[in-house]
Amino acid sequence: MTSASTAQSASADRAGTDRPAADLSTTEQAAGSETSGGGGIPAVVRRRLATVDARLDGHAWLATAVVVAIAGILRFLGLSGPKGKIFDEVYYAKDAYGLIDRGVEWNYKDNGPSYVVHPPLGKWLIGLGEWAFGYQDPETNISVPGHLMTTAPEFGWRFAAAVAGTLSVLLLVRIGRRMFRSTTLGCAAGLLLALDGFHLVLSRTALLDIFLLLFVLAAFGALVLDRDARRRRWTRALEAGLDPSRPGRAGRPPSTWREWPWWRLLAGVLLGCACAVKWSALYFVPAFALLVILWEVGVRRSAGVRHPWRDALLDELPWLLLAGVLMVATYVATWSGWLLSDDGYYRLASRYPNAGLSDAPVIGPLINLWEYHRAAYGFHTQLDDPHKYQSWPWQWLLLGRPVAFYWSGDGGCGAPSCASEILLLGTPLLWWSFLPALAALAWLGLARRDWRAGAILLTVAAGLLPWFWFALDNRTMFSFYTAPVVPFLVLAVTYVLGAIAAPAPATAPAGAPPPSQQDVADRRLVGGVIAGAYVLLVALCFGYFYPIFVGRLMTYADWSARMWLDGRWI
Repeated sequence: MTSASTAQSASADRAGTDRPAADLSTTEQAAGSETSGGGGIPAVVRRRLATVDARLDGHAWLATAVVVAIAGILRFLGLSGPKGKIFDEVYYAKDAYGLIDRGVEWNYKDNGPSYVVHPPLGKWLIGLGEWAFGYQDPETNISVPGHLMTTAPEFGWRFAAAVAGTLSVLLLVRIGRRMFRSTTLGCAAGLLLALDGFHLVLSRTALLDIFLLLFVLAAFGALVLDRDARRRRWTRALEAGLDPSRPGRAGRPPSTWREWPWWRLLAGVLLGCACAVKWSALYFVPAFALLVILWEVGVRRSAGVRHPWRDALLDELPWLLLAGVLMVATYVATWSGWLLSDDGYYRLASRYPNAGLSDAPVIGPLINLWEYHRAAYGFHTQLDDPHKYQSWPWQWLLLGRPVAFYWSGDGGCGAPSCASEILLLGTPLLWWSFLPALAALAWLGLARRDWRAGAILLTVAAGLLPWFWFALDNRTMFSFYTAPVVPFLVLAVTYVLGAIAAPAPATAPAGAPPPSQQDVADRRLVGGVIAGAYVLLVALCFGYFYPIFVGRLMTYADWSARMWLDGRWI
């Protein structure tokens, strides 16, 4: 997409979004009447219902492939190091093998079921990598070759995380391109995520948070596709002569099975997968449901429906309820290994006589699963033990207390003291841009009445604000709880870069001539240089900190030079 078309599309999104034709000014109505598109739809209404061209764009996919290749190389290169289980891999890699081997998390040292407090899907995915490439645990003398090929065991339990991290970059490129109507901005968003140290470390470690990030981002992407699909549906109906002012079904588009909100239903499934990784995905459910309602109200207002709120609620709430049913069903299905075996913790009442369980057919396993969830919820609500690397939500975006995943002073680095560390640290220049970007996003979103700004801000709020509430109870928290909102923070930065690179046309004072095309081109050139320079500086910053993202051996002096906030990062 050219810069001119990018600016034109951005301008289209900024201008008075989602107002009905009846609310248009006389000038707009006249312009729309004179430039009606096919089917007699005023051009201004068609513009407000416009979506990204769904046709295959080879150049856009080529650019996407380049960004994804960069992300994949960074995530898979040297994935087997460091050796052994680091940080919480000591739990999740073992639980993953138990799921693959027995269908439930299993303590091989004590030969009994493991009590775990997170759902199984993320560990199932880790286990698939162990099944494919092998698993080894010296503590319990387990050594299993891979079914596809045998590699270093660390590669096996980290493989799925690297795939998830790479896929999330792919998703962000395509989501950014669709939201901003610009391949350049979509690729910029993906590249910034690929060059984020926080995302890179999670993509190279067998923890659950990268899978939570992937499914939340995928659910959001499905809702963006649903928004576009519903707008195309209304456009086709208006072209076919639909009168949206008529009451009842006569004023609505046809509702055949082909027109069902399939992307929205997929979002329900993906949110079920996210909840099956970590329960904190539940915070996004009401936010995403609100987005759907707001977008459906918007499309009806643009089309000219007389009662957009009432009609949107009547039409869309049943579909949201169905998406919720699919979310719950998907979540329960991920517990199939626990439900279909007798080995799981709390699975049989006869083994836990004082837990209030039941061995009744069919309903018994569901009762026991509910009791298991109650016990796990109690654990989470009472988690207040102090930890060296715990931090508070107001520190996270400032990189106030990153988590050290690995540390070693061994090895030959050519100096008396050496250091090798994996620090869960966001690329500083990028992360210290998040708060200013959110402030600018809020300002621009209000000034332009831009749905994209609202969607990003609402999702960030859903992922961050609940943790401020839990902080009141002194709950033990860590910076990696921010993982699912990182792509949306990157989208906020990208939005601001787009505003800098393609600013809104300046309004000339009364009586003054409008700005010349050369002036507009000059502003865009300067904005493009500023945005490009920022991405380059982020890349250089990432390169400087790369050794402490992957555990590369260096001199102690070089390691110390990267501890910019001294004790807060040590």
